[in-house]
Amino acid sequence: MQSDWRARYDAARNAANAAARLALGYFDGSFEVEWKRDETPVTIADRETESYLRRTLLDAFPEDGFLGEESGDQPGSSGFRWIIDPIDGTRNFVRGIPVWGTLVGLEHRGELIAGIVEAPALHESWHALRGDGAYHSERRMRVSDVSELRAATMCYTNLSCFRAAGHHNLLADLAERVQVQRGYGDFWGHMLVAEGAADVMVDYGLHPWDMAALVPIVEEAGGRFTAWDGAINLERPDVVATNGRLHETTLQLLTPPGVH
Repeated sequence: MQSDWRARYDAARNAANAAARLALGYFDGSFEVEWKRDETPVTIADRETESYLRRTLLDAFPEDGFLGEESGDQPGSSGFRWIIDPIDGTRNFVRGIPVWGTLVGLEHRGELIAGIVEAPALHESWHALRGDGAYHSERRMRVSDVSELRAATMCYTNLSCFRAAGHHNLLADLAERVQVQRGYGDFWGHMLVAEGAADVMVDYGLHPWDMAALVPIVEEAGGRFTAWDGAINLERPDVVATNGRLHETTLQLLTPPGVH
């Protein structure tokens, strides 16, 4: 394992933990909610958390690139790029729902090599480095052994995103074939797949910062994370994470002709 990977991973774990604690300080307080052009909310907690991560990570590794949901893209020269979502689940955050997290992903020459998810209001954390396994806090985790959809638990984020994109029927068809459906959305559904508590997480309407931290964690736990046609592309809005055993079957249900 490359020493520069490990150095960044260790630094990112510390930074993500501190940043999430910063966001948590706003969670039970009073703050103004603004609405962006895409009709998603943003708060001072989002901006200050991202600013802290940008400053901390780029002070330590000044030649790295940085892509943040709130502050945009800053190219680097090292081959490394940090991809940050300061608060994934801001809609939950502003309503007092504890399912939100700080996401830090690390990319090296186009490969996602590390991910950290801190969910302080849930008292949970997940992290992974390529070749080193995936961890729920400090416990090694693995995906489930479920091999049939009829025995599977499926998670999803937001029905309205599927409906607006014209894909509500795909989600409904998949939901009818699994044993249990749960709206454990945003990062949490993907982490439940990684730790073996759920088997399929299907999502739509994502951005690079929503998924960069999640990919290494799911894959290091033994699962698969792709677009609905099996491609790996951070620019695609359609995402499915599974325990691997159910991936091809799930893709078949999500990719009829004309979906994309």
